[in-house]
Amino acid sequence: MAAVDLEHLAKYTGGEKALNEEILRLFDGQIAGMMAELNGLVAGQDTKRWREIAHTIKGAARGVGAFEMGEAAAKAEPMNPADSAQAQSAIRKLEAEAQTVRAFIAAYLAA
Repeated sequence: MAAVDLEHLAKYTGGEKALNEEILRLFDGQIAGMMAELNGLVAGQDTKRWREIAHTIKGAARGVGAFEMGEAAAKAEPMNPADSAQAQSAIRKLEAEAQTVRAFIAAYLAA
């Protein structure tokens, strides 16, 4: 299965490549910032912000068809970032999915 389900994305874009590219570029740009912020919250006390960011990633990922990344974000969302071992494990899984998605987007944009 591809990191991004382009058939799912086409439901919103009509399959128009330029629109797909624009949405994927925006998503790619958001991923880096949100992942950096989540990393900064590990071992911290801001559970509310952790959950907000994980929730945003979950929704955005599912919206573009990056379902595995969305699932990783869904699993991270209810965690307490103060439990650094659990939070770091969730971040590692989410980062791995993010790297896969970002590589897919880079290849798609280069095609």
